[in-house]
Amino acid sequence: MPSLAERLSAARATTVFERMSAQARETGAINLGQGFPDLPEPAELITAAQRALHGKSNQYPPMRGLAELRRAVAGYYRQEQGLEIAAHDIVVTSGATEALAAALLALVEPGDEVVLVQPCYDAYQPLIERAGGTARFVSLTPPQWSLDPVALAAVIGPRTRGIVINSPNNPVGTLLGRAELESIGALCEAHDLWLVSDEVWEGTILDGTPHLSALAIPALRERTVKIGSAGKIFSLTGWKIGWAVAAPPLAEAVAARHQFLTFTTATPLQWAAAEGLALPPAWHQAHRARYAHAKSRLVGGLAKAGFAVLPASGTWFVTIDLAASGLPKDDEAAARLLIEQAGVASIPVSAFYAEQAEHGYLRLCFAKEDAVLDEAVRRLAQLRS
Repeated sequence: MPSLAERLSAARATTVFERMSAQARETGAINLGQGFPDLPEPAELITAAQRALHGKSNQYPPMRGLAELRRAVAGYYRQEQGLEIAAHDIVVTSGATEALAAALLALVEPGDEVVLVQPCYDAYQPLIERAGGTARFVSLTPPQWSLDPVALAAVIGPRTRGIVINSPNNPVGTLLGRAELESIGALCEAHDLWLVSDEVWEGTILDGTPHLSALAIPALRERTVKIGSAGKIFSLTGWKIGWAVAAPPLAEAVAARHQFLTFTTATPLQWAAAEGLALPPAWHQAHRARYAHAKSRLVGGLAKAGFAVLPASGTWFVTIDLAASGLPKDDEAAARLLIEQAGVASIPVSAFYAEQAEHGYLRLCFAKEDAVLDEAVRRLAQLRS
């Protein structure tokens, strides 16, 4: 067998998400691990996609995305976040991970260092390394999962060229506030750094807190690439429609890499996403309300069963504090215990770390039907009895 490129060695292993999902399938466990929703899909989007398949083009769209979708993205951000963004600042991609790849390939040169905030999405580090860079890490402080600006400043060195952040954060669901974003902006200005702001969970904030984009911070407006996802906004993860938003020079650089990654994204789904983004605020509020209900149901059930669940504003996930729940502080062992003895799959939060991992927390996905959540709680409660 021919040898593999050495730079691929770190990306060979199957992810913990796929391993836990496979084990759930094999054992019949309830899968609260991998982050996909089981709630009814929005009929408006499905109908729009069907209509587009029959009545719109199924051929290549423009490389940077349909003009109608880029205008819809800009309109959505104006409506939901008060951001003024031009359509030509937007590059439509085949999912947010491709947007991240295009952005990092555009920004990272061989030998560069990039700061990642742990816990973080597992694609960041491999993408930086594929571009020839090296990741450096700073960690949020549990159980509030706050970002210490002094610790962030300490990890910036002479070869640092950028920072990647994620707000709302996957896995812990917390937000970066204005003070934290302004601190990041000051560091970026002082060290001439770029910022990739992964905001794919911006449409899933369920406690009423407004989403604050890095693009809303003056110091960051010209040096940030914001990543968004229709799949997360509409709970249609298989559609794989994402985008990058940035000032023109950065957007041009992202587009130049995107054209050699996927070049385009499914045309009918772009039409449908454009229609969805143009739906009124009341529709988006009602869509979020379904997930707020599911979150409340799972959190309430877990609390009655004696589990300590940490506060979270966004995403489809909640986090169990193992020590506060009277469980051993080993999240990998706890995840095995839950799937083997309770028949419930979860994800150890330590899987979202590259170094100095926190091992005392489990992530559960609540984007499920009531009956599924109730059965999961029943099983978990029996584990503690």
